[in-house]
Amino acid sequence: MTIPVTRRRENTRARLMDAAAQVFAEVGLEGASVEAICERAGFTRGAFYSNFESKDELFLQLASSVAEQRLASVRGRIDEFVASGVLRGDADPIELVQKVMDSGLDDRLGVLMMSEIRIRALRDDAFGKAYLAQDRAMLASIEGIIQGIVDSGLFALRIDVPAAAQMLMVQWEGCMARAAVSGWDGEKLHRAGAEALGQLVELIIAPTAP
Repeated sequence: MTIPVTRRRENTRARLMDAAAQVFAEVGLEGASVEAICERAGFTRGAFYSNFESKDELFLQLASSVAEQRLASVRGRIDEFVASGVLRGDADPIELVQKVMDSGLDDRLGVLMMSEIRIRALRDDAFGKAYLAQDRAMLASIEGIIQGIVDSGLFALRIDVPAAAQMLMVQWEGCMARAAVSGWDGEKLHRAGAEALGQLVELIIAPTAP
């Protein structure tokens, strides 16, 4: 009996998160009420609160899920490129990052969501602590990806891995926020982010020995 119940609960949570993303895209974080999310998902408030303590918890988990999907795609493409020989130490950094980041995922919703979540974190101490915990977990995931590349022997860095991860995350978030404000979406948004990361990667990769 446990497996069907667990699957049903996971399905309920997934539907609520999908509905939250849809409602957020239409009205933003503050306008996305629990009632609107439940109505869109086809569930009662009871179903909502049996899965999430609050709307804040749901949106933090949704933002984390969006970011993890992006990171999982990056990990997969790096593994694919290493295996195929596309990822080489003499590759052009901007071109390389473009290939790695070109997953087809739409980043605009994630950018908008994280921007509003940061504003909420600035105004609410409890929410801010939860946001920082999530941010540290995301940074650790990025560090793991970078460390894997360094351990492969393809690249060496001028700085340590934690510093590189922090710089890359800040560069990505800042660039994507500016691109989203400019109204960019789809391929143009991806290209802007990849170029910004590629330029930074070019600076932090240590030169190869002649």
